[in-house]
Amino acid sequence: MLPFALLYWLGISIRNWMFNKKILKSAEFGLPVICIGNLSVGGTGKSPMVEYLVGKLKDKFKVATLSRGYKRKTKGYALATSGTTALDIGDEPMQFHLKFPDVPVAVGEERLVAIPQLLHDKPQTETIILDDAFQHRTVKAGLNIILTDYNNLFTRDFYLPTGDLRDLKSSYKRAEIIIVTKCKPELTETEKQKIVTEINPLPSQHIFFTAIQYGAIYHLNNKNLLAFDNKTEILLVTGIANPRPLKKMLEEHSNSYHMLQYSDHHIFTIDDLNEIKKKFQDLTTENKIILTTEKDAVRLEKFNTEIAGLPFYVIPVRHHFLFNEGEQFDRLVINFIQDFKKLS
Repeated sequence: MLPFALLYWLGISIRNWMFNKKILKSAEFGLPVICIGNLSVGGTGKSPMVEYLVGKLKDKFKVATLSRGYKRKTKGYALATSGTTALDIGDEPMQFHLKFPDVPVAVGEERLVAIPQLLHDKPQTETIILDDAFQHRTVKAGLNIILTDYNNLFTRDFYLPTGDLRDLKSSYKRAEIIIVTKCKPELTETEKQKIVTEINPLPSQHIFFTAIQYGAIYHLNNKNLLAFDNKTEILLVTGIANPRPLKKMLEEHSNSYHMLQYSDHHIFTIDDLNEIKKKFQDLTTENKIILTTEKDAVRLEKFNTEIAGLPFYVIPVRHHFLFNEGEQFDRLVINFIQDFKKLS
């Protein structure tokens, strides 16, 4: 696949060169725009980072999110409402909408077109978070935050389809903040500095390190909490890009687990649900549950009636900043918004 990877590299090199030379134009908007992205495809923790930012900002500013709406059944711009489903806007935006019902959540393939529509619908908006838009350079964000997986740093990766890179390695220089995600919680200062040296940030760039932190498990339907122990047998159902950290956690904290793995953003069907039920029934122990991620849960909620009698649980995931640097990160983002508003 190397020749195809080289052709892909050539294509994105030409495209980035055209934006750098202003042959292709980037538009700016008169409000603070924060872009969350990465240089690779999937699995770096963009959605939990959007949730983290919304949680930190929503009580201070009128914030909105804008995503592409990957694998939804609709096209064009759409704003989430009380009757919206994951099929209308995609699983990740639906997850944002369910967690933060008072925060406007919009989708649109063309961010350049969708932002004015969002501002028309929600004119009080003070800041927009763009989900997974770093490589879409038609919109120039004021603050770019890119994520890279500790286990697959962009510096060690290669271009599609040989590797996972979808943007140039050198594009990291366009970001103001770089976050190394999914680190081991016990990462040492020495290991941290080795990675900083490898990434070689510009003097103006900030680097942070986060580990995955799992929240309390709750039932998909009634939201009741559950504390499982190492005697619980688990059927893990996932349709996410990178389930490795979750599998590692279950290996360490459960008696045993079995797994049904579907493709990323998989749209579950009744046949899938029947497969899940059969696999669960085949587990011989009485102390057993079905476990899935929040991203998968929004695509399974349409089967609420069928799931009602099952011990079907959801595990939330969030970023935990290492080295006590969470407040520093928060302050950078808040200062960006406040400084932008002062200058406008």
